[in-house]
Amino acid sequence: MLKSILLADFKRYNRHSLSIRTLCNVFVVQPIPGLKYMTIFRLVQHYRTRNRFLFYFFFLWLRRLKVKYGFDISYRTQIGKGFYIGHFGNVVIHGDSIIGENCNISQGITIGVSNYGKKKGVPTIGNRVFLGPNACVFGNITIGDNVVIGANSVVTDTVPAGKTVLPSGVSIIDKDLSEYYIQ
Repeated sequence: MLKSILLADFKRYNRHSLSIRTLCNVFVVQPIPGLKYMTIFRLVQHYRTRNRFLFYFFFLWLRRLKVKYGFDISYRTQIGKGFYIGHFGNVVIHGDSIIGENCNISQGITIGVSNYGKKKGVPTIGNRVFLGPNACVFGNITIGDNVVIGANSVVTDTVPAGKTVLPSGVSIIDKDLSEYYIQ
């Protein structure tokens, strides 16, 4: 099971084996932050109930990578196989979120909780979903399969399968505020 999940993740990064050479390349020679993080993430989840020593070893490694790459993804998060992190930095995913298979995320994304109202809770994200740079998804909502969430979008409502979410347009006001921002 672990091997098939890792292999699916590696294939998303055009690495088609789990050989020692591939692992050395991914971890040492030409590090790929997203793949490196997800490999350790999968090992933490795998050993969580199987081997406490290995769990803590990989858990501490994962915490180090969290700070190094700017990924705040809890090991409790359910993430399907074939997960792809396009760029590192400012990725926040709530620990109770559920993410389907073959999803892509970009830098600056947030998948978070809503603490009030009818949509109190965390999102469930379907298969083959793309979250563009700085996209945010909040609340107890469902993002269907084959959905694209564009850059800088804030999603607080359920999105049906096969849809694309674009951010709202730019608002321009007739007031010069540059003197407050440029010294």
